[in-house]
Amino acid sequence: MTRIEFHFNTGERLLHTCRLLRKARTQNLRIAVVGATATLKQLDAELWRFQDVSFLAHCTVHDASDVQQASPVALGPDPHAWGIDEVLMNLGDDVPLGFERFARLIEIVSNDEHGRDQARLRWKHYKSLGYELLQHDLSKVADT
Repeated sequence: MTRIEFHFNTGERLLHTCRLLRKARTQNLRIAVVGATATLKQLDAELWRFQDVSFLAHCTVHDASDVQQASPVALGPDPHAWGIDEVLMNLGDDVPLGFERFARLIEIVSNDEHGRDQARLRWKHYKSLGYELLQHDLSKVADT
């Protein structure tokens, strides 16, 4: 069964996502990231400037297919386009289609009212399916 985690109360949502992606890469995991096109474009830009001393390799749907297949982090609307089944990060409002095929789903919750409201709906959906949900309140962590 997919392990589902909600990360909420982060002041810097994209920066937190970058940190999670870096951590997952140290564990040699491949990660698919889904969300609104504008959000993924912002994340793509953030990943390019995230660290001065290293580069977090990633691709988007606009990259060549060989780049997409070789990239450990993939950003796009279809979580299954890259054959990744380890980690799915959701930056969107909706429940990602086919999330249950992933070993782990991480929901990164926006700090605004709309983001929290949409996260509550996703939480209720997963609970109704019988998933045990983990929550990480980032307001209680010094380095989010």
